[in-house]
Amino acid sequence: MDAKEHWQAVYQAKGPDQLSWFQAEARVSRDLIARLAPERDARILDVGAGSSTLVDGLLASGYRHLTVLDLSPAALSQARQRLGQAAGSVDWREADVLSASFDEGTFDVWHDRAVFHFLTDPADRVRYVDQVRRAVHPDGFVLIATFAEDGPTRCSGLDVRRYSATELHGEFGADFQVVASQREDHVTPWGAVQAFMYCACRYRPGQAVRTAA
Repeated sequence: MDAKEHWQAVYQAKGPDQLSWFQAEARVSRDLIARLAPERDARILDVGAGSSTLVDGLLASGYRHLTVLDLSPAALSQARQRLGQAAGSVDWREADVLSASFDEGTFDVWHDRAVFHFLTDPADRVRYVDQVRRAVHPDGFVLIATFAEDGPTRCSGLDVRRYSATELHGEFGADFQVVASQREDHVTPWGAVQAFMYCACRYRPGQAVRTAA
């Protein structure tokens, strides 16, 4: 079963509030995005969003240029149905983040909660960072949330990698400057606690080289 088939089966088998990563309100992500990009015309991409309620919160906060990407059509359909008429103001993209086509420098904020930690193959992590470099414009922001060092080792039947803020930043390199990190103890719908680490960076390509020169 490939990745698309796996996640399509997950979203077809369970409702959004039956999944471990469900949040009635994506408060940490929303608040960090508002801190990074307070202008409501900021272009924001939520990758591997599934049926996340982050888009609801961003729309309610006045953001107008939102793109939601996931490889499961079932997940995207759930989110669109929940939003109703408001879904028409969102750009919905059914694609794998590792192979999606992005125009250069499109986004002010790249957001990912709980996709990057599924990339256990180093080559896939390199491909992911290359996609970030392509899609985010210089001085834009990248906000990644993964399981923390004491978080779960598996999720949805798949192995994951756990990160500290330092380790997570290390996957992206010197062109990405850390501006914030935050831990979240996420409570699943059945009451289990999962530790997440959020790391926000500004994309400053070549900045480290210029500073050292």
